[in-house]
Amino acid sequence: MFETLLSIIFVYVFIFLGYLAKRIFKDDMNSKTLTLFSVYFLQAFVTVWGFSTAKLSSEHFFVPLYYIGTIFVILLPTIFVAKKFIKDPKERAIVSIAGFVGNTGNIGIPLGIALFGMESVIYTTLINIANVFVVYILGVYIYSRGSFSIKKSLFNIVKIPIIPASIIAILININHIQLAPQIKEFFKMGAYAGIVLQLFLLGTFLYGIKLKEIKKRLYITVLSQKFIIIPLATAFILSFSHLSPLVQGVIFMEMMVPLAIANINLASLYDCNPQEVTGLIFVSTLMFVPILFILGKVIKLFYI
Repeated sequence: MFETLLSIIFVYVFIFLGYLAKRIFKDDMNSKTLTLFSVYFLQAFVTVWGFSTAKLSSEHFFVPLYYIGTIFVILLPTIFVAKKFIKDPKERAIVSIAGFVGNTGNIGIPLGIALFGMESVIYTTLINIANVFVVYILGVYIYSRGSFSIKKSLFNIVKIPIIPASIIAILININHIQLAPQIKEFFKMGAYAGIVLQLFLLGTFLYGIKLKEIKKRLYITVLSQKFIIIPLATAFILSFSHLSPLVQGVIFMEMMVPLAIANINLASLYDCNPQEVTGLIFVSTLMFVPILFILGKVIKLFYI
C-alpha cells in the first residue's frame, strides 16, 4: 500500500510542476503543442516499452479479453443512456467514455503489487496493454464524435501512430525477437518522457479551471459511474466467470482506478471540453485515496 501512495504523491508532484509552469509562462506554454507531441510521438514509445516488459503467451491472452469484454458489456448501455438523456454532444462523449479510460499503468500496476503481490504483475501489465487499445480506438472515436462526423472520427483512429506501434511491438514480443539493450534503453527513455509529459500536461490544463464554471451534474454523473456503477456491474459480470479469484480481483481493481490522463490528450486533440475532463481526472485521483482503503478491504473479503 505504501508503494501505491508514494506513486500517487509522485503523480501530484509532476502535476503541480505543470500547473506552476502554466501559471508562470501563461500563453507561452502551449498545451495543444504538448498534446500533439505526446499523442503523435511519445505515446508510441510508452506502448513499445510496455510490451517489452513482459513476455506474452497464449495462456495470458484471456485476461485482457475479459477486461475488454467487460468494458464493452457496460459501455454499450452507457452510450445508449447518454445519447437519450444528454443533448450536448461533447458532454455525451465525456460521459460515454471517460469512466472507462482508467489509469491502469501508473496506479494499476503498483496497486496490484500492493494488494496481490508480484504474481499480479503479468496480469496488470496485460490489462494496461489492452487499455491502450480501449483508449486509442474507442476513446479516439467517442471523443472525436463530440466534434466530428462518423467518417472523420474513424479516420482519426487510423491517424494515431500508437496503434501500428502496438501491432509491431506485439509481433516482436510473440516472435521472441531480442532487442539490443541500447534499443530497449532508447524506448525506456522515450516512455518515461511520455509519462512525465502526461502528468505535466494535466497540470497545465488545471490552471485554466474556474470553480464557478464547473458543471456539477457532469462531475456527479461521471464520478458516480466510475466509482459506483462500473465496479458493481464488473463484480456482477465476473461472478459468472470461471476465472480464479486472483484474476477476478485484478480485473475488478483495474476497473476502479481513477481516470487516466490519456483522457486529456483525446479531449484536447478533438476539442471536447478538455478543461472539464482535466477537472474530472484530478477529482477522481483525489477521491481514490480514501476509496483505496475501502477497495483493499473488498479485495481481501472477496478475492483473496
